[in-house]
Amino acid sequence: MFDAVAKRYDVTNDVLSLGQDRRWRTEVLDAVAPVPGERVLDLAAGTGTSSVPFHDRGATVVPCDFSLGMLRVGKKARPHLPFTAGDGTRLPFADDTFDAVTISFGLRNIVDPAAGLAEMRRVTRPGGRLVVCEFSHPTWAPFRTAYVEYLMKALPPVARAVSSSPDAYVYLAESIRAWPDQAGLAAMVAAAGWADVEWKNLSGGIVALHRATA
Repeated sequence: MFDAVAKRYDVTNDVLSLGQDRRWRTEVLDAVAPVPGERVLDLAAGTGTSSVPFHDRGATVVPCDFSLGMLRVGKKARPHLPFTAGDGTRLPFADDTFDAVTISFGLRNIVDPAAGLAEMRRVTRPGGRLVVCEFSHPTWAPFRTAYVEYLMKALPPVARAVSSSPDAYVYLAESIRAWPDQAGLAAMVAAAGWADVEWKNLSGGIVALHRATA
């Protein structure tokens, strides 16, 4: 599915999020707070759009994704980044490899998110950081109702107009609606062995930024 959307993935995300995805990437960068020389794993990196800011800050960033189609598009656009194919439940890295691990809008797509979080913990050095940016539940009930209506009714037609694989965005809407809320995801992160778990709501809770330490 992600191979099929790779060609227009970044453009489609920008349209569907009304440009908010750029702000969310900035929030992720600030939460990770990389310094030159640190090693950062950007999991579910897709075409590498989310990885570029870490590289620009001087970190050694490894964009990793399960979709070979995404990686091919990313490598063509950003040949300077070390794109790596990997399964989020069996990462191809040694223990304690990274100073920080981040995943944006990809945890829902790992077949076993709890196993994925445990793998991220395994490859992060003691004291290292985790930042998960993921769709969540708006905190204001009237807005939450409007948001769900947008997801299920407006998002698929918009996707048909701009995406290379509109059916993928029907899955996107359904997976967002079924995803745990902020506290539920925090509990999942803690259960995977992470400490000091906290979250910050973005865009009224449409997105939540979860942080933790190894």
